[in-house]
Amino acid sequence: MTVKVAVVYYSATGSVHSLAQAVAEGAVSAGAEVRLRRVAELAPDSAIDRNPSWRQHADATASIPEASVEDLAWADAFAFGTPTRFGAPAAQLKQFIDQAGGLWREGRLADKPVTAFTSAYNRHGGSEATILSLANVFYHWGALIVPTGFTDPAVYAAGGNPYGTSMTGPASDGPDAAALEAARYQGRRLARIAIRLLKGDRPADAIAPDGNARDALAATTSPSA
Repeated sequence: MTVKVAVVYYSATGSVHSLAQAVAEGAVSAGAEVRLRRVAELAPDSAIDRNPSWRQHADATASIPEASVEDLAWADAFAFGTPTRFGAPAAQLKQFIDQAGGLWREGRLADKPVTAFTSAYNRHGGSEATILSLANVFYHWGALIVPTGFTDPAVYAAGGNPYGTSMTGPASDGPDAAALEAARYQGRRLARIAIRLLKGDRPADAIAPDGNARDALAATTSPSA
C-alpha cells in the first residue's frame, strides 16, 4: 500500500526549505509517494530584492511546484513547514491554509495525519508556539496530529522538541545534520502512521517509544530535570 504525503512549506531564505526536503526524504524512505510543494510568495519583488539571501533562495527554488488545494485533496497525510513569525506561521502559509475551507466543509481533511516543523533565528524565538498555533487549524479540520514526541534518539540529538522539528540560527548556516536527521525521522514517522491507519492497524509507535527511544529517555531524564 502506497501512502501519499504532501509536504507543504514556506521558506524565505532557505532554512525551512531544507527541513522540508528532509521531511520528504524521510517519508519516501518509509515507502510514501511525496509531493514537495512551496506556497505562493506574497511579498513584493521590491522587498525580496532588498535581502540578497531571500532573492537567491526565491530564484533557486522557482522550479519547485507551487502548492494548490488539490495537493491536500490528493494526500493521505500532510506535513506543513514555516518560519516562525512572532510565534505564529508566516502569512504565506496561512494564506494557503485559508484556501482549504471547501475541503474542510466536505470533511476531506478529517482523520488524516498531519505534522508541522519550523525555524527561528533565536533559540527562544517562538518555535513551539508556531507549531501549536498551526495545531489550532488541525483541530478544526479534525486531522490527527502527529508530533515527533520523545520517540527516537534523533529528536534528542536535534534539541528535544517533541512538538515537531525546529532549528535556530541564521539562515545562512542552514539546519545542522542533527536537525535534518530529526526532520527525516519526522517524515518517516508521519508516513508509517499514515500507512498503519490506512491498513486499519494500531500505530504502535504512537502509543509508546521503541526500544532505542526508551534507552535514550532513560539516559537523558533525571528526577532533577
